[in-house]
Amino acid sequence: MDAEKVVHTGGCHCKSVRWTAIAPSSVVAWDCNCSTCYMRANTHFIVPADSFQLLGDSDKFLTTYSFGTHTAKHTFCKICGITSFYYPRSNPDGVAVTFRCVDPGTLTHVEIRHFDGKNWDSAYNQTGISSFSKVQK
Repeated sequence: MDAEKVVHTGGCHCKSVRWTAIAPSSVVAWDCNCSTCYMRANTHFIVPADSFQLLGDSDKFLTTYSFGTHTAKHTFCKICGITSFYYPRSNPDGVAVTFRCVDPGTLTHVEIRHFDGKNWDSAYNQTGISSFSKVQK
């Protein structure tokens, strides 16, 4: 991954939810097979919470689903149903950005890695995913 950060913009399909995320133009995205990510085909990269900002009145168009440990907060647009970001269990200090919801032009490379959400504890320990929400200096 390149260390230079850029401002990515993105959001949901109907554009009611809009946000910015500061991250490199080359990212590692996680393809998770947990019950919800698998069904939504959600592949996401993780940014520190301080590097993510909702724009305008986006929050009024969001609703949240949580299950299991209730640590992850799966957000989606009330209008179009798209999860353009969520707050992951693996990185409670970060935001998981759905890479396909980033506006074209700022992502130059996406490396996709597998996260075995069906075996969450062992995947968490083996992948180093928790480091992706730490601020890199």
